[in-house]
Amino acid sequence: MTQLEKRANGAYLTEGPSSWTILQQGEEGDAELTLRGVWHAEGDYDLARAQVYARVVREDDGRLVLTWTPGVMEEGRRWTATLRIPAGGLYRVETCLRVRQDDPAMEWPMRGDMIHHLGVGDLWIIAGQSNAAGYGRGPCDDRLEPGVHMLRLNGQWDMASHPLNDPTDTLFAPNREWSNPGHSPFLLFGKRLKAELGYPIGLVPTALGGSHLRSWNPEEQGELYRNMLEIAAAAGGRVKGLLWYQGCSDANMPETDESETYLERFGAFVRHLREDFGDDGLPVLSVQLNRLIGWETGDELDRCWGRVREAQKEAAERLPGVYVVPSLDCGVCDNIHNGPDGNRLIGERLAAAALGGVYGRRGYERHRAPRASAASIRRSGQTDGFEIVLRFSDVAGRLLAHTKEEVFKAEDDLGWIVVKEWRVTGEAEISLSLSRQPSGETFVHGAYETNPAYYVPFDDESRLPMLAFYRLRAE
Repeated sequence: MTQLEKRANGAYLTEGPSSWTILQQGEEGDAELTLRGVWHAEGDYDLARAQVYARVVREDDGRLVLTWTPGVMEEGRRWTATLRIPAGGLYRVETCLRVRQDDPAMEWPMRGDMIHHLGVGDLWIIAGQSNAAGYGRGPCDDRLEPGVHMLRLNGQWDMASHPLNDPTDTLFAPNREWSNPGHSPFLLFGKRLKAELGYPIGLVPTALGGSHLRSWNPEEQGELYRNMLEIAAAAGGRVKGLLWYQGCSDANMPETDESETYLERFGAFVRHLREDFGDDGLPVLSVQLNRLIGWETGDELDRCWGRVREAQKEAAERLPGVYVVPSLDCGVCDNIHNGPDGNRLIGERLAAAALGGVYGRRGYERHRAPRASAASIRRSGQTDGFEIVLRFSDVAGRLLAHTKEEVFKAEDDLGWIVVKEWRVTGEAEISLSLSRQPSGETFVHGAYETNPAYYVPFDDESRLPMLAFYRLRAE
């Protein structure tokens, strides 16, 4: 205590959440809050009967949420209080010291410390590389909102605002950005969840621009994984799920096998994540890679990007509780980073995936993007040539295509097969007209390159573009 506090009567907090904190709710829809502190009183009072109390009121109008609850009085003028606070907020937590027994209504207890703008809801970790850190450049109306808060890298809770990965006074050096970040998808994600769920959302940024999956996988280097656990512990140690946007660095390494092993290593990351958070079904919401433009590219680099995108698509199929949203139709602000408008679209899609897949909210059942799930070779009934028929899953309405850009490629044991044209031939079917008969093992790729076609087939009902895919075997 300071000398001033020693002269002031009342209750003081020494341990508890800071103002603006969002507490992760439990399965019963509330959070346990433990407060600890000391008290001081001088004067003609019966101090043997002194009692510290704590209560919770709504911050906006002062309405009572939890009435005055007595704490446990301990030796050395210390006290502890435990409260169970329902999901919602924002709340104000108040403490006081009662020393007069002639005030049964507790109209005039001695003052106590307060915690302001506290919320109980869900916490989401943000992890990955630069598009998770947020490098969207340019103006964007994506304003902050009470009830969507963040644990800043300086260890303080605050209202969430761009840039989320602000490195000012960081306590967590491993994910300090090299350059100032900008706009990201996740503030909008938080606002959409708060509006639909009716309680606060907390964001916990841990991303780092340029990072490889090996830095997040504890079975490899894992330094950013360990840093993430440290930040999560500072946020309370319990979270609802993880927001993941990563893969560009692994896709840009044709001289290594990082793209070929991405699915296996990402699976290890998810497994350790769930073990360390004690939740076998911890949701992971991911974004399939957008595009790389303006770089000198080649066939092998294209294949690396295709393999990573395919791994991201497959992870959402093979790993329960993992979701993926497309980004190929989102604009970029440089050669590799999504611009603010693209980030807003991604934020909307991630929110829909969370609301539909994680929270089971009605109206969000069609959050999955069209996915090429099967391919077959047949002789065309119109041209007597050969064609490959692609069949798609997760089509809510029907596939549409407004252009005929080069979206699909086919190859076999003899090399590339020219796709003369492609067309939508059914609600969830696309046919590729081939220049020759396939020979041996035959595969189809869709929008797999570093900078694939911008206009890809999409679902007319969900308005989601198809997920990119690589090496889909044609039977």
